[in-house]
Amino acid sequence: MKVFGKVAVVTGAASGIGLSMTKRFIAEGMSVAMVDIEEEKLKLAANELRSGGGDVLAFVCDVSDKDQVATMRDAVVSAFGTVHVLCNNAGVASGRRITREKPESWDWVVGVNLLGVAYCIHAFVGLMTAQGEGHIVNTASEAGLASSPMLGSYHATKYAVVGLSESLSMELEGTGVGVTCLCPELVNTKIFESSRNAPASLGLTAPEPIPISAIEELMGTTAMNPDDVAGRVLYAIEAQQFWVITHQVTHSRLLRRNDDLAHLRAPRYHA
Repeated sequence: MKVFGKVAVVTGAASGIGLSMTKRFIAEGMSVAMVDIEEEKLKLAANELRSGGGDVLAFVCDVSDKDQVATMRDAVVSAFGTVHVLCNNAGVASGRRITREKPESWDWVVGVNLLGVAYCIHAFVGLMTAQGEGHIVNTASEAGLASSPMLGSYHATKYAVVGLSESLSMELEGTGVGVTCLCPELVNTKIFESSRNAPASLGLTAPEPIPISAIEELMGTTAMNPDDVAGRVLYAIEAQQFWVITHQVTHSRLLRRNDDLAHLRAPRYHA
């Protein structure tokens, strides 16, 4: 699939990987519908891209709300006529022990990370299959392949996105619509500060900014530039590649995790 002249929808497009994908798509000659819940950041990013000649539509949308997703789809199709690439990239994390996760927090994390993906697929996949061309990129995570403590709700949703993506790929075989499952390890984004967008009812205070260097030290890894991730996503779309794995350490962790599974051992955290 060649992307020049095509239309993309990117959720979580105001920052991080979503913004980098948007910029790369524009550089490749695509029109992009930028979707995000952070209105001010979204407007600023979209205006900057327009000033550089980018053909973008900014749409504020909570992807965990199926009605908002349907309204967003209608606005995008009205503006651009069709959609060829859907990047389900919006995501949040709470960083709590499972035993301390409130039901409302589960609703938030599952709503954005899993139902948001499902709702957007439902909104756009029919259009893509009807035109016989398209590609869906679901941002899962290394957290969808191997687990760690303290991120139970995040792991649950990202494992689900991996399974959803695998099943969707099988179902869409032969339709002209491809699927990519993006499983990045640490990327220089604000995912660990995502509670800034949590519903007020959760009572989560806006977190202090966390230097990426501190997270690198804690995780013993190197954060990838989101622009590099965007380049890998572009390649995957054009090459019809299903998996995008950003860090070599993911392969090692996955092998150790699968070895635990093969020997029926209790799961261990593999740093």
